[in-house]
Amino acid sequence: MLCQLPDNDDPNLLSRHIPCADAGIYRISDSQLLLQSVDFFTPVVDDPYQFGAIAAANALSDIFAMGGQPLTAMNIVAFPSCLETDVLTAILKGGIDKVHEAGATLVGGHSIEDEEPKYGLAVTGLVHPDRLITSVGCQPGDQLILTKPLGTGLVTTALKARILQENDVAQALFGMARLNRNASQIMQRIGISACTDITGFGLLGHALEMAEASQVQLVICTDALPAYPFALDMADTGLVPEGSHRNRQHYGARLRGSDGVEQNRLDLLADPQTSGGLLIAVPPERSQDLLNALCEAGEAAALIGEIADGGEVGTMQLI
Repeated sequence: MLCQLPDNDDPNLLSRHIPCADAGIYRISDSQLLLQSVDFFTPVVDDPYQFGAIAAANALSDIFAMGGQPLTAMNIVAFPSCLETDVLTAILKGGIDKVHEAGATLVGGHSIEDEEPKYGLAVTGLVHPDRLITSVGCQPGDQLILTKPLGTGLVTTALKARILQENDVAQALFGMARLNRNASQIMQRIGISACTDITGFGLLGHALEMAEASQVQLVICTDALPAYPFALDMADTGLVPEGSHRNRQHYGARLRGSDGVEQNRLDLLADPQTSGGLLIAVPPERSQDLLNALCEAGEAAALIGEIADGGEVGTMQLI
């Protein structure tokens, strides 16, 4: 579909040369790049304030993944007339609190009437060209660090089905509402090769996009994948979100070594994340420093793999 649209030959649109860029990158000057991203979705939790906070953290994540600082944000709202406006007020409060926590300013937004609530943000950020981080740049031997556990799709699906209660998934709810701001600042200070954030395409999809952009093969240790409480249990019961099946169908052909991997680990790998962590490729000599700094800052960081020395580019090898 996108191939049928006219090419954009604006020389200042730098993201057109980066496959699957996390945000649009537009050059304002030799010392300033504009980053733009947008994301919104239906509620993943019942609490409206919490939903607003999670949706905002998710939308802000693309800017942090690229080493940028969010500057402004605009609300995107779809809301049914059958719900009390107090619900929408709580959603917006959750969102604006996260925008302020990110150091940005809410400048307005747009709303429409719809049958189901939807909320998110259009975010604008800034970054110096020398500090820009993209999914391009992975080098053989780089270590792969993930800053949040996986499994938000599995546990929120169980939450909606009333199989789990909110206290069962408290850790996942906290993680989804946690900004990637600290992790972004730490990786910039340590010095890394590449980064992307993990959202709807799951670790499987976003990691493969990084592999394609950098023209490398990723090696992932499935036993090292961190999971939120009850995520693997829900996978064992077969309560897997539809998005996971779509991710497996779309990206599965580029997966190597899956035959010897337990099904629940494959489900975790493809699980669509809401406001997931950053996947960071870091030179091996800096890997432990990055892990230590992230953990000291309260991030649930884990070493999950590396960049292969050789291998089939644009693929993921499971071990």
